[in-house]
Amino acid sequence: MKAAVLWERDKALEVRDDVALSAVGPGDVRIRLVSSGVCHSDLSAQNGTIPTGMPCVLGHEGAGVVEEVGAGVTDIVPGDHAILSFVPACRRCKACLRGQSNLCEAMMAMLATSHFEIDGKPAPGFLGCGTFAQQMVVSEAAVIVVDREIPLDVVSLIGCGVTTGVGAAIHTARIAPGSSVCVIGCGGVGCAAIQGARIAGAAEIVAVDALPAKLEAALRFGATHAVTPDGLAAVKLEITGGEGFDYALECVGSPQTIRASYDAVRRGGTAVVVGVGRMEQKIEFNAFELFYGEKTLKGSLYGSANARVDFPRLLRLWKLGKLDLEGMITRRIALEEINDAFRAMQAGEVVRSVITF
Repeated sequence: MKAAVLWERDKALEVRDDVALSAVGPGDVRIRLVSSGVCHSDLSAQNGTIPTGMPCVLGHEGAGVVEEVGAGVTDIVPGDHAILSFVPACRRCKACLRGQSNLCEAMMAMLATSHFEIDGKPAPGFLGCGTFAQQMVVSEAAVIVVDREIPLDVVSLIGCGVTTGVGAAIHTARIAPGSSVCVIGCGGVGCAAIQGARIAGAAEIVAVDALPAKLEAALRFGATHAVTPDGLAAVKLEITGGEGFDYALECVGSPQTIRASYDAVRRGGTAVVVGVGRMEQKIEFNAFELFYGEKTLKGSLYGSANARVDFPRLLRLWKLGKLDLEGMITRRIALEEINDAFRAMQAGEVVRSVITF
């Protein structure tokens, strides 16, 4: 089958037609991919921000049709339509049982399993998935069955960017109605976070990005104000009298923007780090400001979401017209165009590509 393979860091992906799959074992599910989002996290794997073994089939945001299930799989049957979750939950560990399935203790073992074969050798799928392929085998824990009537090219975006952004606003930050919110970074996840803030009932939503085109997109998704970084202080003064925002959602993952998000919130406010940064990068705070500000600085993995509960909820919001998924797709591409999509992201273009198989 066809698949896009990353062989070396900072190198283009190779689209091959001879990639094979391992057999479907107990607890496994084989999926025929219908669509896959091209997420910035895939670019982060290519440039080394997110570590991954190589060769690796990239892609982690996809949807498709169940083709085969392994022994012991009872809740999923061939013909089901499904979204892939790159944060599979075992539903048995301490994290799952206390309601934090996005922090599942068994997740890493499931993600490390290699189901692809390249030149006769096992190869992993990125984050346990590998949606830049025509088919894939994953654990049943990564498969969320959805209504067959929903278009799968829309459904695929739920698998990462939408859940991460909307979830960060609703679950991690727990934005209160009538509050003020600042969203730093207005790519796919940032625009989803803006939609999450709007759904949560925020009164003011300030979008911050260096690129005017991204700010225009942010306004379409519900931002009430849109400024470049050098305009943030003025809009903070205008909206909050200089006190600071109730919430800030950082959707970039750089030390500078994480620090800016902390500085943007008021005393007692909440700053949420949604973007993925590099392991070697550090952020500095002084001991007094942490005490005196009484601010909350917290990370958000997968929007603090429970995929089995939140995927259907997000799709219901889409059906009701409260969550714009179609507007987030700027172009549909073939798998062979994947490197063009990566170059567009590297150039900072406002593009959200969806691969259609």
